Amino acid sequence: MTALGHHAGDPVRRPVRIPFPVVDEVARHCLQEEEPETVLIEVHLPGSLDPSRLRKAFAEALHRHPRILMHQARLPWYARRYAWELTGDPEVEAVTFSPPGPDALREARARALSQAPPLALSPPIRLEVVPGPFAGDGTHGTVLVLTVHHTALDGPACLRILATAAELYGGRDHSPAAPPVRPPEAPDRPANTPSPWVRPARVAPGNPETSPGNGLLVTELPVPHRPKAAPYTVNDQLMVATALTVARWNEEHGARPRPMRITMPVDDRPRDATMPIGNGTRLVEVPFSAEELTDGDLPALLRRTARRTRALKSLPRPQLGHGAALLTAPVVPVVWRAAAVRALRRAAVPWTSTTLLSNVGRIPYPMDFGAEAGRAHAVWFSAPARMPRGLTFTTASTDGRLHLALRWSRALLGPDDGARLRDLFEHSLHATEETP
Repeated sequence: MTALGHHAGDPVRRPVRIPFPVVDEVARHCLQEEEPETVLIEVHLPGSLDPSRLRKAFAEALHRHPRILMHQARLPWYARRYAWELTGDPEVEAVTFSPPGPDALREARARALSQAPPLALSPPIRLEVVPGPFAGDGTHGTVLVLTVHHTALDGPACLRILATAAELYGGRDHSPAAPPVRPPEAPDRPANTPSPWVRPARVAPGNPETSPGNGLLVTELPVPHRPKAAPYTVNDQLMVATALTVARWNEEHGARPRPMRITMPVDDRPRDATMPIGNGTRLVEVPFSAEELTDGDLPALLRRTARRTRALKSLPRPQLGHGAALLTAPVVPVVWRAAAVRALRRAAVPWTSTTLLSNVGRIPYPMDFGAEAGRAHAVWFSAPARMPRGLTFTTASTDGRLHLALRWSRALLGPDDGARLRDLFEHSLHATEETP
């Protein structure tokens, strides 16, 4: 036998390689050390977890979704595509346990924002377990901080991995709940939709910090009330609240009213165990005119927003649009395309959307880790907030509570600015509830 376990003369089995999809390639081209492309998922449990049982359950969950067990393949400079290489087994311990302490959760969040899991080692995710009590409220329990390299994976895919681990650890079925009933899709672009070609507003600078990276603020709010027969969804209320928040923030900072575009991820994948793992969302941009954000007619704005979002969701479109698909066509070496993508990204800064709202919606899984650890009572997501947007809003809901994460580039905003934006968002969201 050879050192690899093959008989002499036997063919050596090559690792399975998967070419980078468009989303992964564009993200890989534009990586920056100052603002890592990480997604943060934070799950709060009332009880405690056994380290060996959790490691075993998480390892088995990775094997049940083998697409996550991958690293970036080493390729020659002239290769026309980046590729993921499936590894079959983890190459690094993905689960770590932090010592308890008053600052343990804050430090785990800071690591999630500043230290992306390496793409060269499988899997490109990291699960940090933080035991209580926690500073501020003194509550006990456990927080799971899952850090995801967004070049490889998105939040919903990794939540599916975590749900599988919870099922294996706690023994409870984690089949997803049925999705909520939505109003019928709007097949055509609604009339009076603002032009997508107008340069949108930027988020006005606040009091930026001198250190690079992202800042984060998480808060919990009631899920906004919505009349049963309302023609709009909670997602539409969140979209309007986001637009009004930025408009009021800009007004407070002396910026003149401008049209706005808000990027919205759309995910059509099933949530069960067959869910494709990777970056599976497509991005659409919801436009708002300056006038409709200042005229005070919230009922009309909600109805228009609902028609726009339904029309955008129903349109067939590549994940990042036709332009990105053309830029990533494998006709020249991928390192040459990288330079072109970065140059075009810099040139397109004035037309980049104002901000991003990622609404995960109601968490579809019980996220129950059994009798000792319990069922999750809060789940936060946080999307990257690199410049030029510099600000993202990410929401999810459990048990009638809305979990909002504000994330910003420190080159644009500071902690006090995050607190003010949270207050503006809460006020704007409450205003959508009062609309008859």
